[in-house]
Amino acid sequence: MENNVDQCIYLKVSGSKFIFLILYVDDILFETNDLGLLSENKMFLSNNFEMKHMGTAYYVIKIEIFSDRSQGLLGLFKKTYINKVLERFRMDKYSTSSVPI
Repeated sequence: MENNVDQCIYLKVSGSKFIFLILYVDDILFETNDLGLLSENKMFLSNNFEMKHMGTAYYVIKIEIFSDRSQGLLGLFKKTYINKVLERFRMDKYSTSSVPI
């Protein structure tokens, strides 16, 4: 099923199983709650397109990906990118403070 908001994100649902396919330029990311469904989809795509498995993704477009299957967690963090921007402008040593509005 194609996403109406972002045409590079696809969702396939089979009963209680689901898989997201996210396209970014020439990269594909998968996220699923079923490893069998993942294997099935990877095999289908590799039979129709030249592909290579690059392993687990930890970063994509400067976003850190965190997942813990045992706890059912998936998180996206931009902390690393933000810290690099602060370092670039020599602001990484500053501390935060409240600003009354």
